Amino acid sequence: MAVQVLIRRKIMETKAKEVSPLIVKLRSLATIQPGYICGETLNCIDPPGRSEYLVRSTWHTVEDWKKWLHSKERSNIIEGAIRKCLSGSEPVEPVLA
Repeated sequence: MAVQVLIRRKIMETKAKEVSPLIVKLRSLATIQPGYICGETLNCIDPPGRSEYLVRSTWHTVEDWKKWLHSKERSNIIEGAIRKCLSGSEPVEPVLA
């Protein structure tokens, strides 16, 4: 059964421009991972200036998602750049599709 993963990222306003290309890169890398089906990245627009992203991706299996979650490519971007731009936690919620 397919698995959807929801990730919510609240970005510090001063880091919003810095994070946007990193999120695009992260998504591009995810699309070529085994088991990836589809996904989308949504940027909140209300209120204006709010820097919050909701990422939704769909994977064939939870194991496919976990391989990507723990991959070196993902960790390098998340730990190396994105995490230090967050204004809070980064909840990750895998759910059955």
